[in-house]
Amino acid sequence: MNVPSLESLYQCSDQELDQRIQAAKDRLGDRVVILCHHYQREEVYKFADLTGDSLKLSRLAAQRSQASTIVFCGVHFMAEVADILSAPSQMTILPDLAAGCSMADMADLPQVEEAWKALGRVIPVNTQVTPITYVNSTAELKAFCGAHEGTVCTSSNAGKILQWAFAQRPKVLFFPDQHLGRNSAKRMGIPLDEIVVYQPDLPLGGLKEEEIHRARVILWNGYCSVHQMFQPVHVALFRNRVPGIRIVVHPECSMEVCDLADDLGSTEQIQQVVRSAPPGSAFAIGTELNLVNRLKHELPDREIHFLCPTICMCSTMFRIDTQHLCWALENLVQGQVVNQISVPKREAALARIALERMLQIC
Repeated sequence: MNVPSLESLYQCSDQELDQRIQAAKDRLGDRVVILCHHYQREEVYKFADLTGDSLKLSRLAAQRSQASTIVFCGVHFMAEVADILSAPSQMTILPDLAAGCSMADMADLPQVEEAWKALGRVIPVNTQVTPITYVNSTAELKAFCGAHEGTVCTSSNAGKILQWAFAQRPKVLFFPDQHLGRNSAKRMGIPLDEIVVYQPDLPLGGLKEEEIHRARVILWNGYCSVHQMFQPVHVALFRNRVPGIRIVVHPECSMEVCDLADDLGSTEQIQQVVRSAPPGSAFAIGTELNLVNRLKHELPDREIHFLCPTICMCSTMFRIDTQHLCWALENLVQGQVVNQISVPKREAALARIALERMLQIC
């Protein structure tokens, strides 16, 4: 079989693509494992062997030792984590290399290194500051944390990671998502006047020296383009419209929205809250649209609403479509590898230190 061009697959019907993807999966068997993040579009998600958030998927993939190839239907940083945590004999493929993350792009290694130096001119960073990067970041930043006795966090364990960090040193540099950092620190009881935002495009991050000395948490000026769409007015709208409704949001939402919510949690935790509720329960959920729609379909005996009145989804993850998945799998059938994600060895080793440190803590 000659492998078709990616462009030609866009001439195929949905039914033909489904048939070809399934045929390729059948031929590849246990040699390939397909991972899909919760935010993935449904037509791709249905072909997943494993589903979950990015870290859960990467850990599960590493346990699939018989799979020589991991096909990650998510975004670039997720595929990097899979490559870092998987066995040396395994390789990771991202069906579309354009599937990135706008939040992860808001902090790069040169910026973080410059911030570390700038802060170091005010305070002794090596003894006072622990760097923590959200898993939604590049492998380079995970490696930076590995090299500076820091670690990684997820949206489900950020609080525990902060507790560990404060047991090591009095301050934290948290990047790239300011909202997860702020919400997690606030829930620990840290006053807002001890939480500051570092803006990498300004001298000393736009901070005064006394602010840096006072701060316990130094946040990076980053955010999720999806979760920033949810606003307090949307919470008020559903409170008025549906008596007794529960508002459940992701901690990447703003502090103002999180403070108004009934429940706050990661994608896994949001699903647990909704699935464990009795039939007839009503929810407005503040996270990516594909996940919310999947819950609505799965749980028709519950009233489930998307918290934002306008459509907002992870547009970069949406780039992974059935055409790209089919193209990647049919190339593998022919013994060809496309779009392999390979983190450089030294960078991977340091990033693995940070990731394994997180796993030991949690």
